[in-house]
Amino acid sequence: GQLFVVEQGGTVRVIDRGTLQDAPFLDLRDRVWTKGNEQGLLGLAFHPDHRTNGRIFVNYNRREDGATVVVEYRREGRSLEVSTDTERVLMVVPQPYLNHNGGMVAFGPDGLLYIGRGDGGSRGDPQNCAQNPQEWLGKILRIDVDGGRPYAIPSGNPFASGGGRAEIFALGIRNPWRFSFDRETGMLWLADVGQYKWEEIDLVVAGGNYGWRIMEGAHCYNPEEGCSPDGLTFPIAEYGHEQGRCSITGGYVYRGTAVPALRGIYLFGDYCSGELFALSASANRKHSTVPRVLMKTGLRISSFGEDEAGHVYLVDLKGGVYRLALPRSAGKP
Repeated sequence: GQLFVVEQGGTVRVIDRGTLQDAPFLDLRDRVWTKGNEQGLLGLAFHPDHRTNGRIFVNYNRREDGATVVVEYRREGRSLEVSTDTERVLMVVPQPYLNHNGGMVAFGPDGLLYIGRGDGGSRGDPQNCAQNPQEWLGKILRIDVDGGRPYAIPSGNPFASGGGRAEIFALGIRNPWRFSFDRETGMLWLADVGQYKWEEIDLVVAGGNYGWRIMEGAHCYNPEEGCSPDGLTFPIAEYGHEQGRCSITGGYVYRGTAVPALRGIYLFGDYCSGELFALSASANRKHSTVPRVLMKTGLRISSFGEDEAGHVYLVDLKGGVYRLALPRSAGKP
């Protein structure tokens, strides 16, 4: 019955059975840097065995230099406040520019921690980080927080034996702000924010190269014509920047029971247009498809959430949390 809400300024708030608690669950305002509009406290993940070990992991830009860090804290019992004295830093990634910090952290069904890393910012990935296997930037990373100090490398990582950074799970990614695992199939769904023209959705697998900066979505970017797609994995869906759209916000494959018509549908949004989109989780994965618009929310959709019952929530950067539900009058979502 508890929802944990990450606030960009550096706090994690608790909505306990519908009531917003006054005191933050975690307060990092003295450590978090929010100079750029994409920086701050960006992600939160609970260890799969959190009920017994109290471990939580956050991803944020640190105040000293803007670097993106992954940090562990420990919760005592069922307390709704976590002491920062339990801090343990796992990873520090310098950010060459203010934007494209990525942000998402989540445990996969394999019990490993997945970390979204943007390409480092500016425009067009000027340092070509996303295609460079020696860089953490522009990647999905995967680490084992239960082995080694500060972590161990999973043997199934594509560069675990050499040839690139051992933490890399997938590469060629621009700004993996939000991704999620389908709780039924375990598949990793990524919404990768585009440059000027295309937003994309990828199904991410170990060793996959998702094209940036060679391609933006399923289209050549560098060079604009005649690029080589050899070895690249195309998105399963994309949409353009028409009708006020500009930045994709990844969500979840709906597996709840409250809205049966949405079961098996990947739900996501656009930050600028406020549209809520739907895409079948069984979409043709060989050819990119066009998502359909479910509704225009009027919100600045910055994130999505999922609770233990499978309900899906929209997060509005203006300060609201909304749960998807059937209207009182009918059976359509």
